[in-house]
Amino acid sequence: MRKNIVAGNWKMNTTLAEGVGLAKDVNEALKGVDAKCDVIICTPFTHLASVAAVIDQKKLGLGAENCADHIKGAYTGEVSAPMVASTGATYVILGHSERRQYYGETSEILKTKVNLALAENLTPIFCIGEVLEERENGTYFDVVTKQIQEALFDLSAEDFGKLILAYEPVWAIGTGKTATADQAEEMHAHIRKVIADKYGKEVADNCSILYGGSCKPTNAKEIFSKPDVDGGLIGGAALDAASFMGIVTAF
Repeated sequence: MRKNIVAGNWKMNTTLAEGVGLAKDVNEALKGVDAKCDVIICTPFTHLASVAAVIDQKKLGLGAENCADHIKGAYTGEVSAPMVASTGATYVILGHSERRQYYGETSEILKTKVNLALAENLTPIFCIGEVLEERENGTYFDVVTKQIQEALFDLSAEDFGKLILAYEPVWAIGTGKTATADQAEEMHAHIRKVIADKYGKEVADNCSILYGGSCKPTNAKEIFSKPDVDGGLIGGAALDAASFMGIVTAF
């Protein structure tokens, strides 16, 4: 049975002190809540070890926002999957639209990152999604299918089953445009069919697929009510503990 999940992506926000404070606030808020979903926070690299020390990871998972496509070596400024794992984190976001857009991450690069993360027993939260032009020209199903096939379909069924997927309608993030709950469901159902066609219905049915397009406390309940939407990858609303908990309790 697949899990419901709410994961926060803090992006390049918060100083170390601010981040530790926010993590403590979320950790404390979860103590009084019977959460109907797994809850994860993905923080900047600089915060991981300090946050790991102040949260209860039985209730609040911890992840990085990225990892390198090499294990170690002369790659100044990069942080490897073994480094991430050594902090106590157990998740890592890979393939986020901002990494693809700003840093040129290709499917080949992401394929390597996924394998390195899995080798360190990190759970990848793998992001896929189309930009506005692809939504408007009607190629969005093909775009997302290709992103999945090129980066993930060399995995065994067992390893694919360790992934969390996150669908980001890139055109609905910070643009003022919003994807409807029905549009989210339509794409999530398509993603599940793509998985089923490759790995079979059981693997597809057990894969958690999160929605990553401007999810807020005001729209989370409607989006999460859709049968193929298993939670959210949350950006801005994850930077405020009360807003983030408003999404967690939408389940």
